[in-house]
Amino acid sequence: MNDLGFLKEVESATGENIGACYQCYRCTNGCPALPEMDAQPHQIIRYVILGEREKALTSKTIWSCLQCTTCSIRCPNDIDIARVIDTLRKISVKEGKATDLDTWKFDTFFLESVKKHGRLYEMETIMKYKLAKKDLFSDTKMGITMMAKGRMGLLPHNIKDKKGMKALFEKSQGE
Repeated sequence: MNDLGFLKEVESATGENIGACYQCYRCTNGCPALPEMDAQPHQIIRYVILGEREKALTSKTIWSCLQCTTCSIRCPNDIDIARVIDTLRKISVKEGKATDLDTWKFDTFFLESVKKHGRLYEMETIMKYKLAKKDLFSDTKMGITMMAKGRMGLLPHNIKDKKGMKALFEKSQGE
């Protein structure tokens, strides 16, 4: 059954005029994660417009999205599609409909690291994620290679204004 208030709910949460989408497919044509999706980006937007809440919130697509914003940049109506998809993720988790909590966990650990250090501290983020998944050693070889090439350090590289970064996170807490 279609939820006629879904479009307004998502538009209100994102500040985007989703109803302006005329299904030109530009978002879909530029998406690098398309092979991993069960519904194309323009279809997700269509689900929102038509009030197909269940399809939108249980789609693998909202978890496959890389948040690279290619879709948003390509949109001729300036709809920030990546923001819409991120909002759908939040609603999906809130309503217990999330199909890929691994992505949500990783995103959470990633943002915690940025809030704490001002930038990503890879080692801490990866270890928290691996502990949460109870899978510590599957990527050990890749991790050692990254450390050997200087791509990942043992210690964090904090920014000077960590308080300012925390203030930004507190200011955006409602989003």
